[in-house]
Amino acid sequence: MRPRSLSEFLGQNQIVAEGKPLRMAIEEDHLHSMIFWGPPGTGKTTLANLIARQSGACFISLSAVLSGVKDIRNAVERAKQIRQTENRSTVLFIDEVHRFNKSQQDAFLPHVEDGTVVFIGATTENPSFELNNALLSRARVYVLKALATDALEQIIQQAIDDGDRGLGERSLTLASELKGLLAEAADGDARRALNLLELAADLSEGNAITEAAVHEVASGGVRRFDKGGEAFYDQISALHKSVRGSDPDAALYWLARMIDGGCDPFYVARRVLRMASEDIGNADPRALEIALNAWQVQERLGTPEGELAIAQAVAYMACAPKSNALYSAWKSALADVKQSGSPEVPIHLRNSPTKLMKELGYGKAYRYAHDEPDAFAAGENYFPEEMGERHYYQPVERGLEIKIGEKLRRLQALNQQARAKS
Repeated sequence: MRPRSLSEFLGQNQIVAEGKPLRMAIEEDHLHSMIFWGPPGTGKTTLANLIARQSGACFISLSAVLSGVKDIRNAVERAKQIRQTENRSTVLFIDEVHRFNKSQQDAFLPHVEDGTVVFIGATTENPSFELNNALLSRARVYVLKALATDALEQIIQQAIDDGDRGLGERSLTLASELKGLLAEAADGDARRALNLLELAADLSEGNAITEAAVHEVASGGVRRFDKGGEAFYDQISALHKSVRGSDPDAALYWLARMIDGGCDPFYVARRVLRMASEDIGNADPRALEIALNAWQVQERLGTPEGELAIAQAVAYMACAPKSNALYSAWKSALADVKQSGSPEVPIHLRNSPTKLMKELGYGKAYRYAHDEPDAFAAGENYFPEEMGERHYYQPVERGLEIKIGEKLRRLQALNQQARAKS
C-alpha cells in the first residue's frame, strides 16, 4: 500500500502541501540532497521513492543497519555506470542513516559533492546530534511528524478499498468507530495501522471486520518511546518542566507516558532527585527526602508498586514551593573556582594536627563559632584572603527559604557591624 504518487500520499502537509518547497522541488524535478527526520511509519522511505520516480532517477536503497563502506562504494560505482550508459541521475537512499559512524558518512560525501548521487537519508534521531556537520551542510533537513488520526483513517480506508494491493478483493467493510480505534492504536504510524488492519481482517469471518477482532489487535499497544533517543529526552524534559511549573496533572501525565513506554523507573527516580535539588531546593527540603524514599520503595517493591511512590514524589514536588537559589549558587561557586585559580586556604582555617603545623601558625586565631554569642563568629572571613567575601546563595521569598533569607540577612548585618568596629 505504499503510495505511488503525491496524490496518494497522506499527511505531512507542512512539507508536501501545494506551494511548499519540497512539493515544488518534486514537481519541478529539482533534485537536491535531503534528510527526512521523523518517527517510524511517517513516510520517509515513501517520499524518497516518489522523488526518484518523479524525476526518472535510479533508486538505490541501503540500510545503515546492514550496510558498510563497501556497500556505499558499490552503490557509487553503479551510479557512475548508470550516468554513463543511461544518462540518468541516481538517488542514494540510506535508511537509519544515524547508524553510520563518521567514517561511513564521510565515505559518500565526495560523491554527493560532485553530483554522482543525490543523497536522501532517513532518520528517527535528531540529525544535529547524529550526523556530521559536513553532511548536514550539504543536505536540507525536512521534519516529518507523527500522522494525525484522520490521515491514518484515510490510509486504512484506502487499504480496504484497493482491490489490487489492499483488502478490496475480499470486499471487507469496517465500521467508522472501529476504524478510528485502529487509527488511535497505531499512534501516528501508518505502517502499524496497516499491520493492525491486516491482523484484524485475518481474525474476522465474513465480509465485516468484527469489533472483537479490532479490540483484540488494538489492545495492549505501546505508545512511542525510544528509551534513549529524541522522544525519550523530549518527554523527560516535559516531565521536569511540568514539575518546575507547579502542574501536578501534567507531571503525572508525562510520568505515565514514560512508564507506559517502557522507561526504566530508576532513571525517572534519579531525575526526580535532581528536580528536588534544582527546582525546589531549600524552599522545601522534604522534597529531596521524599524523592529518595520513592527510589528506595522502587528498589524494594519493584513494578508496579514502586512506580506509585515515584508518582507520589512527582506530585509532591509539583505542588511544593519552588526555588532555584541553591542551583544558581552552586553554578556560581563552580564558575568562581574555575576562574580564580588555586588560592591558599587562609592560615586560621587550616587543620593543625601536628606540632610543626601549630608552630607554623595553622589554625591560629581561629574563632570557634560555638564559643561566640548565638554560635556565630561575627566578622569572620572564610574565603581565601585575595577573593574577599562572596555571596552565591540568594534565598527566594518562598517556602522555608523565607526564614533562611531572614537569618542570612541578620547574620550579614552582624558581620558588617563587627567589621566596622574592627
